[in-house]
Amino acid sequence: MKFTDGYWLYRKGLSALHPRDVSDVEASQDKLMVYAPTRRIADRGDALNCPQLTITFESPLPDVIGVTIEHFQGGVDSGPHFELKEGTADVSIGNDGGTSTFTTGGLTARINTAGDWNVDFLGDGRLLTSSVPRSIGLITDQDGKHFIHEQLTLGVGTNVYGLGERFGPLVKNGQSIDIWNEDGGTSSELAYKNVPFFITNAGYGVFVNHPERVSFEIGSEVVSRTQFSVEGQKLQYFVIHGPTPKEILRRYTELTGRPSRIPAWSYGLWLSTSFTTDYDEKTVMSFIDGMAERKLPLSVFHFDCHWMRAFHWSDFTWDPATFPDPEGMLRRLHERGLKVCVWINPYIAQRSHLFREGAELGYLVKKADGSVWQWDMWQAGMGLVDFTNPDAVTWYQDKLRTLLNQGVDSFKTDFGERIPTDVAWHDGSDPERMHNYYAQLYNRTVFDLLNKELGEGQAVLFARSATAGGQQMPVHWGGDCESTFTAMSESLRGGLSLASSGFAFWSHDIGGFEGTPAPELFKRWIAFGLLSSHSRLHGSNSYRVPWLVDDESSDVLRHFTELKMRLMPYLLSTAEDAHQTGSPLMRPMFLEFPDDPACAHLDRQYMLGSELLVAPVMGSGGSVDFYLPEGTWTHLESGEQLSGPRWHRKALSVMEAAVYVRQGAVLPFGTVSDRPEYDWANELEFKAFAAVDGHRRTVTVPKSDGGFARFEVTVEGGRAVATSAGSPSMNVQAQGNLS
Repeated sequence: MKFTDGYWLYRKGLSALHPRDVSDVEASQDKLMVYAPTRRIADRGDALNCPQLTITFESPLPDVIGVTIEHFQGGVDSGPHFELKEGTADVSIGNDGGTSTFTTGGLTARINTAGDWNVDFLGDGRLLTSSVPRSIGLITDQDGKHFIHEQLTLGVGTNVYGLGERFGPLVKNGQSIDIWNEDGGTSSELAYKNVPFFITNAGYGVFVNHPERVSFEIGSEVVSRTQFSVEGQKLQYFVIHGPTPKEILRRYTELTGRPSRIPAWSYGLWLSTSFTTDYDEKTVMSFIDGMAERKLPLSVFHFDCHWMRAFHWSDFTWDPATFPDPEGMLRRLHERGLKVCVWINPYIAQRSHLFREGAELGYLVKKADGSVWQWDMWQAGMGLVDFTNPDAVTWYQDKLRTLLNQGVDSFKTDFGERIPTDVAWHDGSDPERMHNYYAQLYNRTVFDLLNKELGEGQAVLFARSATAGGQQMPVHWGGDCESTFTAMSESLRGGLSLASSGFAFWSHDIGGFEGTPAPELFKRWIAFGLLSSHSRLHGSNSYRVPWLVDDESSDVLRHFTELKMRLMPYLLSTAEDAHQTGSPLMRPMFLEFPDDPACAHLDRQYMLGSELLVAPVMGSGGSVDFYLPEGTWTHLESGEQLSGPRWHRKALSVMEAAVYVRQGAVLPFGTVSDRPEYDWANELEFKAFAAVDGHRRTVTVPKSDGGFARFEVTVEGGRAVATSAGSPSMNVQAQGNLS
């Protein structure tokens, strides 16, 4: 929300108060409280009729400083709240008369207490950002509503990333962004996954600890500052010190939750019925038979929403006209080696028997007058499950448990964005704060059930909506995009923005959702999809089986699916790093190369883990431009070597992708290409890229029993020699220039 009319004036109907002085500072063992009147206090009379702001500094983790700005403190906090790591870090508090300091780890807040308002945040002694005069504002509008904003300075060359899955430019400077979950597709400024956290290339990130609407003005209201504001009397944010972007993500995900481990089968190819297409069991089996006949590796079959009867969403009952024997069908799918995912929704249609049951039990969201909130969007008379009611959570999970007992393995948790604010929640939650947070409760309800029923590490969702903390419940996909190259590029921007917001696993609809992809687009999107963390063929009103596009699409799909299966040891090791540190699988270039300014704005290529650079072809003709950072880069499949730092242009067939391996990388390759689950630590070979004799690397490889094996790999005489404690030496041909 913008408050000013130019640099000096405020918009009509708005008034503003700012901290002008520091009247007192109180320090405890782990907090520093600063009392800041909104005018200069020269004598006792100045304290009369003078509003005062209380600014509190505390630290939940080393190198993380929480700042709370408060006006009136007597309000009712009805929640909900983000679930953050509890505890306090060791801090050091100092005061030299005119300056107070609050230090945790290498991060210090230096507060000026003897003049104009100023707080400098320093990382390892270097200035990161500052809150300066007029940065903090208490705004009152003509209706008496209050807002609090903070403005942190943007240094020259500082770029801002993140704020959820946003489909516009990757660098957020110059943008105005509201954190408010909406179903807007990938071609708008709206987003399904809004996260009030941004990361910079300047050694810090900022997390605004508010699940309600947070308005960000990233160099757009004051071009030299990042502003964030909320309605009300209180604003809390955390400054998170790096010094690298990866370190910032590590500390942010330690605060808000790390991505969970997910099952290996989820990395295989998913095939969907698509959204509004006609299908029954015969259709499903024809797709699966067609994949098998063409030797196309398939891991998961997904039933989208019309596995249930029209007007009955969501009764979780298979349509008897199209699926008369669901248990038998699911058993037959399992016998084919497939996992099964089904579409679900938190809305319950009026014709569903669950609507009556939920309404009678008080499990559906109500309006203030006690009636059930309803609308006619998607299905007639839909109500919404109230996940703030523990009994409603149990009730909903019991319905899903029936599906698990039938043979379902996973759920696509669709929707969760269009959450009303004119309602009364069971636990008394603030409707504005619940709008975004509902996605967290919805996904948590389903993910916890899968964890309980299937076991730790076996739960996986295919979720669309999320907010801060949602990274704990993967996987998320990009939502509704068109079948165009333009939509392909905007989808990637959304994924890289989400990765910058702490989410490690991400997918998208191969071929695009809306429309039917042209053959060239489909084949290029296949390569992009199989070189993403998760890969799903899905559309709206047309099927996505490759032979309906053209004959060559099956060959392309086979090639890139088999390549991904061989990369499983590498992908699973990278996923474990995500679980341990928060680093995503698909990484924007700035995250891996923060010191290379040429990487700052790159949004049409990415790193898949730390070693593979991927640049999807996003236009007709097969030409792709991409940037390689410093070093010798080796094409993953052909062995061609290119040098950096520089731009390159390549013309690629549909059977090729611009996938280049970092110099010195040693990759574990699986020898199995038809499935994601195998004995990764034994059925593998090692390849070294652009390495010289004597080059050594420690490579971690997952084991089928759930653990990890460590191999010491040395390049000797043009070969990569791998040794592991308790295992015989492994000799495999090294890849790349070893001279």
